[in-house]
Amino acid sequence: MAGPWLLRRVVHRSRQLFAASDDVQTLYSAFYRFQCHYATTVTAAQVCNRNENEKAKWLTLPPFTATVNGAALGRELAGVKMDVKENSTNTMTALKWVQRCCPELPKSLVQKLFRLRQVRRDSSNVEEQRPKRVSAKESMNVGDRIFLPITVQKFPSEKVVYYPSSEEERKFVHSLELYKDPEIVVVNKPPGMPVQGGIGIKRSLDELAAKYMRHEYSEAPRLVHRLDRDCSGLLVMGRTQLSASALHSIFREKTFDSQNEDLESKKRILQKKYWALVIGCPRRSGGIISAPLGKLVLDNGKSERITIMSDVRAPSAQYAVTEYRIIGSSEKGYTWLELSPLTGRKHQLRVHCAEALGTPIVGDYKYGWQAHRKLKHLPLPTSVLNLGVQIPRQKPDPFNLRLGNGSISDKQPHLHLHCKEMVLPNISLALQRAQVVSDTDLVDVESIKLVAPLPFHMQKSWDCLSS
Repeated sequence: MAGPWLLRRVVHRSRQLFAASDDVQTLYSAFYRFQCHYATTVTAAQVCNRNENEKAKWLTLPPFTATVNGAALGRELAGVKMDVKENSTNTMTALKWVQRCCPELPKSLVQKLFRLRQVRRDSSNVEEQRPKRVSAKESMNVGDRIFLPITVQKFPSEKVVYYPSSEEERKFVHSLELYKDPEIVVVNKPPGMPVQGGIGIKRSLDELAAKYMRHEYSEAPRLVHRLDRDCSGLLVMGRTQLSASALHSIFREKTFDSQNEDLESKKRILQKKYWALVIGCPRRSGGIISAPLGKLVLDNGKSERITIMSDVRAPSAQYAVTEYRIIGSSEKGYTWLELSPLTGRKHQLRVHCAEALGTPIVGDYKYGWQAHRKLKHLPLPTSVLNLGVQIPRQKPDPFNLRLGNGSISDKQPHLHLHCKEMVLPNISLALQRAQVVSDTDLVDVESIKLVAPLPFHMQKSWDCLSS
C-alpha cells in the first residue's frame, strides 16, 4: 500500500536533484538514502505498535518505592543493636512486592507464576526495550515495574469463608475494641473464643476481625501474638503489613533478649501483666520463676502437655521466665496473683503456677485437675446477692461463649487468667518518624499503656472473695 506514495516522493525528489545537477549517480544516492529513512521509520513504528500490543497482554503493577523495614524498626524499638548494613530501608523481593500490590490473588497462584517464569520486570536502572523475566527472590530497585499476565484478573480471589453478617455480631465485636490508631487495633478478647482458626474451629477472632474491624482499610488486621482459647484480655493486631511486621519483631525480640538481660536493671520496652486467681497460696509474696519448659507427647501422639524440664540441656527445653507478686489473698483458699511473663512460651504462666508455685490457676483442668477434684464451689455470699449493682452487666453472647457463668460460685469455673495491662511502643508515631527521616533515633519514642477490664466471671469471683 505504501508503493504509490513512495514512488511519488522519489519522482518529486528526483526533479529537485535534476534541476541542480545532471549527475545520475546523485539520483541513485538520494533514492538509497530515502529508502533507508523510510525503512527505519516503518521499523520504529512496528516496534512501537508491537510494544503496545505486548503491554496490553500484561497487568502493570505500580512502580516500586522504598519502604520502611518493619522488622528492623521493631528490633530497634526493642533495643537490639543494629548491624551496620541493616537500615530502615526495606529490601523487598519481587514476590513480596506482588503480594503487597495484589493481596486478592491467591498465594499459590503468585508462586506458580514465578515458578513458570511468567513474571516480567522493567528495570529503572537499565534502558531496556522489553521487560525481562524476574525470579521470586530477586530484589526490587526503586522505580522497577512488575508485569503479570493479564489473565490473572480472571482468577477468583483467595477463598475466605465468611458467615452471614448480623447486627448483633457486629455490635459485639465492636464492643471488644479498646484502642485504635492508624497502625494497630487492640481488643479485649473474651474467654472461650479462639484467636486463630483451625481444625474444628468454626469462628475465630482473626476471622471476625477481618469481617468487622477493617474500618475502611483494604487490609484485614493481622495477629502479632497469641492468647489461649480460654484466656481473656488484651490482644494486639496490626492494621497494616508494615505495623504487623514491626510488632511481631518486638514480641519475638522480647523472648530472645530475656535470656541474657539483667532482669532487674534493664528497661523493658514491652510489658505485659496478667491477673490470675490460683488455688492455694505461694510461699513467697513475690519473685521470679526461671524454669525451662518442654513438650511431652502423650497417648501415642494424640495429646501433648507442657512441663518443667529438669535437664536444661535437653533439645526440647525452652528458656522461660515469669515474674509474680501477690495482690490479694483470701481465707477461703484462693490467691490473686499478678504475673509478668518475660518470655513468651506456650502455656508458660499456667505451668509455672501449677508446677513451680504449686498453685494451679482456677479453671485450668489441664494442669491442675487434681486440685480441682478436691475443690468445692463457693456459693455467692448474701451480701453480693443483695448488692447486685456491684456485679457487672454481662454483654450479649451471639457466639454462645457462656459469658454469664464460670466464677468460683459455679460448679465448673472458667479459666481465671486475664491479660490486664500492657505497655508497648507507639508504633504509629515510630513509623511516622521513620518515613520522614530514615536514620531517626527511635529510643525516645513514647509508649502506650493499655488496660482491659476483668471479664464477667473473674469480676464476679473478685466480688465474691472481697465480701
